[in-house]
Amino acid sequence: MSDFPISRFPVPSLDSLPEDIRARIEAVQEKSGFIPNVFLALAHRPDEFRAFFAYHDALMEKPSGLTKAEREMIVVATSNANQCHYCVVAHGAILRIRAKNPLIADQIAINYRKADISPRQRAMLDFAMKVSQAAYEVNDADYTLLREHGFSDEDIWDIGGVAAFFGMSNRMANMLSMRANEEFYGMGRG
Repeated sequence: MSDFPISRFPVPSLDSLPEDIRARIEAVQEKSGFIPNVFLALAHRPDEFRAFFAYHDALMEKPSGLTKAEREMIVVATSNANQCHYCVVAHGAILRIRAKNPLIADQIAINYRKADISPRQRAMLDFAMKVSQAAYEVNDADYTLLREHGFSDEDIWDIGGVAAFFGMSNRMANMLSMRANEEFYGMGRG
């Protein structure tokens, strides 16, 4: 374990948390074998924790025209652009597992434009990056290009929603100096 703090703000003990939040954290711990630091850091404010994870789950866990791996690609690529160490490391681990490909997560974390992805996925990530970095420039041509790659309007909403949500998440993680769990670094590598 690291001696470095996981957040600039106080991290509550599990036994001090409201029952619903404690149960959610314990379920994640049981599934993964550890508690991702994002859960502990955001538990500092229970109402915001609930809202954050409700929106996260609505975007990342629902049935969609995007695979779960593609949604993680969006998170990793945009988090790199936002220099969010926590999200690149944590979601890179999840991407390695969901894509069943340890190489692709590292490629996307460094430069998705050089990654071994399909033209459809590159168009998806180009749009996600535009939403993340310059949403005011999104225009009809972006929608046309995505439709040409087979994305529905609902898929396009999902791409933009994931990019926008994780833009907020990246900013929070950076502001909190949230530290990535050491466990994430080796996940899905072999």
